[in-house]
Formats: sequence, structure tokens, C-alpha cells
Amino acid sequence: MWVRQQLKSLYEYFVLYGGLLFFALLCLAWSLPAGILRHLMPRRTGERVGQYAIMVAFRIYLSVVRTSGLVKCDLTALDSLRGEPLIITTNHPALIDVVLIGSRLPRMVCVLKANLLDNPMLGGGARMAGYIRNDSTGNLIRRAAIATREGSQLLIFPEGTRTVTDPVNPFKGGFGLVAKKAGVPIQTAFIEASSPFLGKHWPLWKKPDFPLVYRVRLGERFEATGDVKKFVNDLEDYYRREMREQKLGKHA
Repeated sequence: MWVRQQLKSLYEYFVLYGGLLFFALLCLAWSLPAGILRHLMPRRTGERVGQYAIMVAFRIYLSVVRTSGLVKCDLTALDSLRGEPLIITTNHPALIDVVLIGSRLPRMVCVLKANLLDNPMLGGGARMAGYIRNDSTGNLIRRAAIATREGSQLLIFPEGTRTVTDPVNPFKGGFGLVAKKAGVPIQTAFIEASSPFLGKHWPLWKKPDFPLVYRVRLGERFEATGDVKKFVNDLEDYYRREMREQKLGKHA
């Protein structure tokens, strides 16, 4: 029995860290050529190629870890969003959230921290895909409007960072201005995770309880009209209400 438990634990560590290493190598393998290709292709063509390539890379990674039997995902709700220019907002429990959403959407653009776009492992692919830096509100608004007008879907985490206060952090006001100026509907989504693994305060060396289960469900669709501050507050209240009701439903 002891030997079996040790082998099980070793397998879980192998899947956990082997999967993270595989993901890093996958990103690096695309980032380097993408950093060159983006200068050789027309911008719009390059962005479409870059967005699709990221979707494929994310999907490959999830397929590999799901094959281990230690990770389960239900992301099919996102498939209904393909082809619509939208802003997609979601809660942000863990680092893997971008991977979960991006693995199903071939035209996704994400708002990223500036240091991630400067990272050699991620920067080349992210810049080719048209991902947007969050260090300039004016540039963010302009680029978001262009991306959605050209048919891309913009992923925004209204909390601005990973969740540390249950059920969500206070929303940042800037995203409301982006949503209003872009002039496209806002599709709400909810990421449900069985573990706080890769959350804000989760040590990378700490092994979670397996299996890890992730599910994305869609919420209501909104239009960013009227007063921006009120819209942001109303959307935050909606997320808090929906997530509390979901939590209560699980424990009923």
C-alpha cells in the first residue's frame, strides 16, 4: 500500500511539473519564430495566424494533461461564441485561466501585463496575436476598439489580477471605459475550479489534490452604456451574486 501511494504521488508530481515544463517549451517554441514572422506578414493576417496558433498550442497542452487522467475540463460552452465580435469578461482564479478560454477561441485577443509581453517565452507569440499591453489606458482603448472592429474577441479580467477576495476582487474601472468605447456586447463567463492551484497565493511547489476540474459557463450579455462607474459596479454586483448562488447550489 505504501509503495502504491508513493508511486501515485510521483506520478502526480511528474504530470504537474512535466506539464508545466511542456507548456513553457511549447510557448517558447512558438514565441521565437513568431517574433520574426510578425514583421514579415501583413498585420491583420499575422494577428489571425498568431491567434489561431495560440489556440492550437493551448489546446495541445490541455489535451496532454487531460490524457493523464488528473485534469478534467468542460469548456464547450465557449464554442458558441466563435465568430462574434465581443468583449469576454470572466473571474480570474488562477494563472491557467487564459489557457482555458483561449483553447476554444481562434480569434481571441487578451489584455496582458506589460512584463508578460516583454517575456521572451510569451512575448513573440502574444505580440503577433495582437495581445494588448495594460500599461497605457489610451493605447488599450484604441487597440481594443480596433481588435473588436476587425472581428477579434477581447478577453478582459475585470479584477485586474487573480482573485484573492472571495468571490471576486473589486473590479477595476478602466475596463468599463474600454468596453464602452469598443461598442460591442460584453459576454460574461464564469471559471469554476476545484482547487486554488496556481491562484495568487498558491506556492508553485505545492501539489494540489487531484483530479483538477475546470468548467467554464456563460452568463448574461450586457451593453456598456450610460455612466461607466455605475456599469462597472453593476457588473461586479452581478458576478458576486452569481458566484455566491453557484456556491450555495453546490452545498445545497
